[in-house]
Amino acid sequence: MTQVILGENEAIDSALRRFKRQVSKAGILADVKYHRHFETPIEKRKRKAVSARRKRNFK
Repeated sequence: MTQVILGENEAIDSALRRFKRQVSKAGILADVKYHRHFETPIEKRKRKAVSARRKRNFK
């Protein structure tokens, strides 16, 4: 669950930017898009290649 806590004098715009950044880092939107529609074989290969690259970089 992504959560953003507002500072005392923080603008809504900056909090929204932080929230969007956290959501993109967590991969929430990518997961929603993945489950929303049919994935073509090319898209599936691209997704698997990206995840393999990420796994290789974390080791």
